[in-house]
Amino acid sequence: MARLFGTDGVRGLAGVDITADLALNLSRAAAFVLGDSARAQGRHATAVIARDSRVSGDFIGAAVAAGLASAGVHVLDAGVVPTPAAAYLVADLRADFGVMISASHNPAADNGIKFFAVGGEKLSDELQNRIEAAMDQEHLPVTGRDVGNISVLADAEERYTQHLLSTLHGQSLKGLRIVLDCAHGAASQVSPAVFAQAGAEVVVIGNSPDGFNINDGVGSTHLAQLQQKVVATGADLGIAHDGDADRCLAIDGAGRVVDGDKIMAILAVAMNERGELAKNTLATTVMSNLGLKLAMQRNGIELVQTAVGDRYVLQALAEGGYTLGGEQSGHVVMSEYATTGDGVLTGLHLAAEVVRSGKSLGELADASMTVYPQILVNVSGVDCAKVASDEQLARAVAEAEAELAGKGRVLLRPSGTEPCVRVMVEAATAEKAETIANQLAEVVKTRLAV
Repeated sequence: MARLFGTDGVRGLAGVDITADLALNLSRAAAFVLGDSARAQGRHATAVIARDSRVSGDFIGAAVAAGLASAGVHVLDAGVVPTPAAAYLVADLRADFGVMISASHNPAADNGIKFFAVGGEKLSDELQNRIEAAMDQEHLPVTGRDVGNISVLADAEERYTQHLLSTLHGQSLKGLRIVLDCAHGAASQVSPAVFAQAGAEVVVIGNSPDGFNINDGVGSTHLAQLQQKVVATGADLGIAHDGDADRCLAIDGAGRVVDGDKIMAILAVAMNERGELAKNTLATTVMSNLGLKLAMQRNGIELVQTAVGDRYVLQALAEGGYTLGGEQSGHVVMSEYATTGDGVLTGLHLAAEVVRSGKSLGELADASMTVYPQILVNVSGVDCAKVASDEQLARAVAEAEAELAGKGRVLLRPSGTEPCVRVMVEAATAEKAETIANQLAEVVKTRLAV
């Protein structure tokens, strides 16, 4: 069968790619793979399931629950909560695994199914491969007392809320006016509640999900409304989530965007000063701005860079024993408190640093790093597999790097989500970056044309 799992679970158009039949069969296969340990101990496996606010989450969630229960798994339905809440609940309830039904920042018509292993960890490639293989295998029927049950986890939001508040260790957000953009998504209830209980004065937009408006002109991929609201209300800052709230981007009091790189820079320096940044190290992907690397060097902080994708950041954190990492897009992982990116957690700690420092978010962001202009050109219609092997392309990249003379960088990579090559160039000026990026894009088109 064709490969199902992508960079973040199984995702596609609900009703076409993500059907009830697929959800049923995939969840049954996952039950047999992820419930192995429980069966070996002679007990029912337990799984937490949750979803974002998409209307398709209802039928997909029902199919997932049915598939799991029919395979002997006791299902705890957490309802509509953020992806990081689902991961936390798996660990908190000592469940055997979890399932999140979400397509994150994608449009409402899409949906997806992602799994968490025991402890709320993302699945390894090996486990994903085993689940796919299990979909083609015959399994003995589960009957009688061996069938699982489905129950509502009524206190899911409260458990997650109290966990988030506990991470502040008593730090209050009193005195801050914060605008929250919940993307009409999974954080629409829990994020305003958490920030209000932490002491902030909260103004909320994007918190009226109707099943169809998730990420529609709001959230971390559409910041204009949040920028306007922050300025109009005289707020200290704004926080933007995406549909499943595993991202956080911020807006300062002047309406300027504070992206994931700057958020990580602010948190890394503050954590390092308090002795909370394990091994004085921050983990990011290769797409993070060169300015972040230089800023960390100035502050005596090591920077470990990974391939693009939060799963690779998570892997680096686990292997290196680090406590902070993330992506420019706003996936920030604070591994002391979470096993995945958590937009509400990140926003809380960013706001707490504003209070602790006595500085505005704008002041913290300006001092955190100097952003190098970054130009990204996507080149389609080419053979992505030849990026690493074409000698003339390698020479063109080397010449571009020599021209930048250490005051910029070049990155060429095949996209993990679409058939194109991404050409990224950073330089001291936007004009320089754009010129070199376009030159390299032409070389890619010529050398890798199909």
